[in-house]
Amino acid sequence: MYTLRCTAKLLRRLGPPAMGPAEPPTNRLGDWYATLVHAPRVQLVLMVSERSLLPILLPAREASTLLERAPMALAEVLLQLGVRPTVIEHELTAMAGVAVGRTANRRVLGSTGDLLGMMRSHPWPPPSLTASSLKLAEAPCGPIGMMSPDDLTRELLEASPGHA
Repeated sequence: MYTLRCTAKLLRRLGPPAMGPAEPPTNRLGDWYATLVHAPRVQLVLMVSERSLLPILLPAREASTLLERAPMALAEVLLQLGVRPTVIEHELTAMAGVAVGRTANRRVLGSTGDLLGMMRSHPWPPPSLTASSLKLAEAPCGPIGMMSPDDLTRELLEASPGHA
């Protein structure tokens, strides 16, 4: 279980969130923050892990399927980061339930803004959205002790109990 915490502009696209009591995430990477991004000739969704700041880019088209497509995009990025398939499977299983809510963490929103700024300096179009996500994940981030999101993601996932 986790919450996809969306900016107001993405919530308008997805529809109103089902607001219930906030439950803590059961996955290692925590809740995910998401916003709409306008890139040349395409709209994207930028998702950012609350715990590791790992960025994931997805096409914004077919917003109704975003909740189903997000774990698949995450799995592809994690596989490219060298995370073991059994660890990826455990993370995806823990993400089986998803709620949609509003953003709640300014630190993550600030980091999302930094990632958007970095995106503007990358050549467009990228070879793939996965490649662009991986490139963004290499940048050290102050809120996570100047670690890069890719390194912290590996650390969080590989340190999880029961993953020998």
